[in-house]
Amino acid sequence: MRMYDIIEKKRDNSELSYEELKFFVDGVCKESIPDYQVSALLMAIFLRGMSPRETSDLAMLMAESGEILDLSPVNGIKVDKHSTGGVGDKTTLVVAPIVAACGVPVIKMSGRGLGFTGGTVDKLESIPGFRTSLGKGEIIRNAEKHGISLTGHGAEMVPADKKLYALRDVTATVDSIPLIASSIMSKKIASGADKILLDVKCGKGAFIKTLEDAMELAGLMVDIGKRVKKETAALVTNMDSPLGNAVGNILEVIEAIETLKGKGPADLETLSLELAAHMLFLAGQGEIEYCRRMAKDALDSRKALEKLREMVNAQGGDEEALDNYTVFKQALYRREIKSEKDGFVESIDAGLIGRASVVLGAGRETKDSPVDHSAGIYLYKKPGTMVEKGETLATLYTNN
Repeated sequence: MRMYDIIEKKRDNSELSYEELKFFVDGVCKESIPDYQVSALLMAIFLRGMSPRETSDLAMLMAESGEILDLSPVNGIKVDKHSTGGVGDKTTLVVAPIVAACGVPVIKMSGRGLGFTGGTVDKLESIPGFRTSLGKGEIIRNAEKHGISLTGHGAEMVPADKKLYALRDVTATVDSIPLIASSIMSKKIASGADKILLDVKCGKGAFIKTLEDAMELAGLMVDIGKRVKKETAALVTNMDSPLGNAVGNILEVIEAIETLKGKGPADLETLSLELAAHMLFLAGQGEIEYCRRMAKDALDSRKALEKLREMVNAQGGDEEALDNYTVFKQALYRREIKSEKDGFVESIDAGLIGRASVVLGAGRETKDSPVDHSAGIYLYKKPGTMVEKGETLATLYTNN
């Protein structure tokens, strides 16, 4: 089998066999295929697409290129949740404790952010002392004892995806729906959960800009889940405006904590409860309306807040941060942006807000760039709200 023939076949819009995709993935991992040929196939896939069967095979082969976490020692149905990323998306920090407080174990592996979308691992690491690099044994023990464990992906998991993403990032092939779907689902398969809930973001502040593309991506990932015998559901959610008020790691963690205290922004609470309810539904806790009530009760009773506290303590974090926000690193500089006139907020472009947060230091331009956890933007107004001249629209936080 020759890589040249595989590239030519996809260039001519033909479907690749399982054996050809396996040859490709094995060659990527063994570094027996040069980068220029890997890049050529990625571009051919970007231009010609992949069938659902090809996409599913690629996801499974990438998952099998490394270790697949065995969660069988943890009792109950394990449900994983993944968001495709958006500006101010801190839902995992709210949803996971809610679901765990309802008795459904949550073992979630998350990534770091690239660009302006932010990563759950970056947010968690802004909590003083919090450890996201846990061994398999500790992940299982935390899940068994506390019902929750939020970590980063282990170095031994999905190595093929890591290598392919690095090339996609520099060859303008990131925005391929089959490659996005196979990348996301390879990590979800490797994480070992029984069932998967996907939050597919759509709009100016997301990688996927149009509803049509978001629906295509959601459908493709649900199909992959079905093919690998993991029940998968997807919600398509709006990301034209930032979610909540806070954009930036520490600011978002504080906002998530405030939401678990019942004092968070309405849009963040509403979406978090809906995601939690669907996770509970997938775990067999009852009909969706009953699951919505379960999630709301866990939030209102502060059981979810206590579950977050339990997890922070178990993973070495300073739990005082949940009550005393001065424990977090403080930005050296703040600047208030005030309105120059009376009026109403017509819209807030999440993409531009996200890019501004990167300039302030809250995001990454490349995967190896450092992140300033204290940098970010706090927005005081939502679309449709009234503003008076001189009122503060936003506060910028930075160490630059």
